[in-house]
Amino acid sequence: MSSICKCLFPVAGYGTRFLPSTKAIPKEMLPILTKPLIQYGVEEALDAGMTQIVMVTSKYKGAIQQHFEPHLEIESSVKDTPKEALLEGINYLITMCEFSFIEQKQMLGLGHAIYTGKPQIGDEPFAVILPDDLCKNQGESVMEQMLKAYQSYPECCVVAVEMVPETEVSKYGVIDGELFTGSDNTYRVKNMLEKPEPNCAPSNLAIIGRYILTPEIFEVLSNTQPDYRGEIQITDALNVLAKKGKVIAYKFHGKRYDCGTFEGYLDANNAFSKF
Repeated sequence: MSSICKCLFPVAGYGTRFLPSTKAIPKEMLPILTKPLIQYGVEEALDAGMTQIVMVTSKYKGAIQQHFEPHLEIESSVKDTPKEALLEGINYLITMCEFSFIEQKQMLGLGHAIYTGKPQIGDEPFAVILPDDLCKNQGESVMEQMLKAYQSYPECCVVAVEMVPETEVSKYGVIDGELFTGSDNTYRVKNMLEKPEPNCAPSNLAIIGRYILTPEIFEVLSNTQPDYRGEIQITDALNVLAKKGKVIAYKFHGKRYDCGTFEGYLDANNAFSKF
């Protein structure tokens, strides 16, 4: 199914909302039940046929790389016991995926993190998953759904969107778009605003942490100016392409948990405990 084999994970951030836990433990390694957030994201990528995993990380996050490497001592200690089954999922990912890691030396925004991955991505389309946004689906994963949308519009970048309360639009990038004829969930994006005030938002369709990007995004990012905080925003770069008719938004089916907040993280653990 997949025409995209690479998925980039921006995982260099400090995770300060979860201090003091994240002083020594990467936020992406915090567990939902017994499985770390980052593993759910890689599983979603693999479900969509993406086997080359690029982690844009930092020197403080060696635990992420260690998680996706064999651990012969632990495997030996649980061999032929009921606990051996607990490693099946992660060992499957290690077998099926090729992992590469590149250091983001400065925290200069999501756009900068994505640009940092350019040497590993090369000149081909790729996906981006933000593991903070944990998505649960009964059928196809969010990335599988987005991949189908991309295959219909291969010249376009694809962003995942969901409807949020109007009072919360200031937390997100928000799209101004028009539904394609005959569709109830795919939009041609005309404009994108980063964290608008509710009275300025063109819609309540908020961008969440799933993207499919064409290689053209790298050239745009190289010319994107930092915002007032000194960060390069992927929304600003995508907006340049939206003006050319090269961005679509896909309103996905499924439930998203914002595990970048304590409330969302707790909700996710409660919800996954029932599956």
